[in-house]
Amino acid sequence: MREVTVSRAVDASAAAVSAWLEPETIVEAEGSFTVDHVEDADDEDATLVVASGPGMQLPLRFEDREGAIYYTQEGERGPFSHMETWIELEEERAGTVVTIRSSVSLAAPLPFGDRIAAWKRTGELNRALEELEAAFS
Repeated sequence: MREVTVSRAVDASAAAVSAWLEPETIVEAEGSFTVDHVEDADDEDATLVVASGPGMQLPLRFEDREGAIYYTQEGERGPFSHMETWIELEEERAGTVVTIRSSVSLAAPLPFGDRIAAWKRTGELNRALEELEAAFS
């Protein structure tokens, strides 16, 4: 398993950034999957986003955990054997610093598979931050 972290300052308040960070917006902004549908999870504090990509569907479970947005791949379907992500906001005088941290492990038994998964995940997280930054430019 590998962990990756990306961070960016956004010229907006934490409240505005938080409002933009809806589960389906996050998935679309990452750029690898499109949102197929959104549903409430079994418990009331979570949202399940079913995303689709080339030849697969990926269920993602979103929750609020201690002020951070937390999401993970739900079940066995998807490219990862493990994937969880935290998005944290820190309001500063000139805007908000958004930090995204993700742990990934590739489901396929490839040499250096976790490194490949971390590289791909870093690209997805950077795309999400670029989309977020563009929304407030």
